[in-house]
Amino acid sequence: MATLLRKIGLIRLHDRDTEDPKHHQGSLKGSKGSQKSNKLCQTANESNILSTPEIKARKLDQNAKDRDKEKEKEKASKDASKERQQPQQTGGGGNKSTGASSVPAAAPAPHRQHCSQVRTRRLMKELQEIRRLGDNFITVELVEDNLYDWNVKLHQVDKDSALWQDMKETSTDFILLNVTFPDNFPFSPPFMRVLTPRLENGYVLDGGAICMELLTPRGWSSAYTVEAVMRQFAASLVKGQGRICRKAGKSKKAFSRKEAEATFKSLVKTHEKYGWVSPPVSDG
Repeated sequence: MATLLRKIGLIRLHDRDTEDPKHHQGSLKGSKGSQKSNKLCQTANESNILSTPEIKARKLDQNAKDRDKEKEKEKASKDASKERQQPQQTGGGGNKSTGASSVPAAAPAPHRQHCSQVRTRRLMKELQEIRRLGDNFITVELVEDNLYDWNVKLHQVDKDSALWQDMKETSTDFILLNVTFPDNFPFSPPFMRVLTPRLENGYVLDGGAICMELLTPRGWSSAYTVEAVMRQFAASLVKGQGRICRKAGKSKKAFSRKEAEATFKSLVKTHEKYGWVSPPVSDG
């Protein structure tokens, strides 16, 4: 019996000695050993799970879905790139030799189209009416067939004036003026200047600029016609005691548009400050 017990004891000792010492160490060390054991278990479990046919098929299906998503992203990116390049490629009139392209110009706004039509109709009507005049007060010639750029010949002023006498003595048949019409005419005034002969006084300033309130945005009315403006100008020449310049050298110097525009801007600024009265001598 004792021999049997000893054998049983030896078997138990043998079983205890053959157990994994690391397993006992992990249980003794607590959480640290437990974490390592869990990690090894998770790895083993994943390996076992992925080895099954069903999960392999599921993983292949997921990979296929991922590839489809990548293709969709690439396609969307290409479509967006084409949309960004399309305005440049469709711009007509591009320079093929250099690869440059031009974007088509934007269509004019409706109100601009309307103003252009109003200006054209108004000037055509006025031109016809001036040509019907029988008193030969003024005549009009288009500058290079431009309806918006007129050369106007003023043939008559007050026959009792010194200016009319000067015109007779110098064989001057007319006073030539240039009239240009802005895009928004008749809602804005035309720009008018004297070309020939060179005049003194009569509200004619440097460059042939004309000092008349009705030629400014403040004094202008869309009801004014070119004929009415020319009659007002003829009256202001006489009122301002305008004369034909006969001074040696100075009389042959031609008026210039650039000088006229600068002078007109200056006089408008002066009159906006002081009103349409005689400004101080210091301001010209």
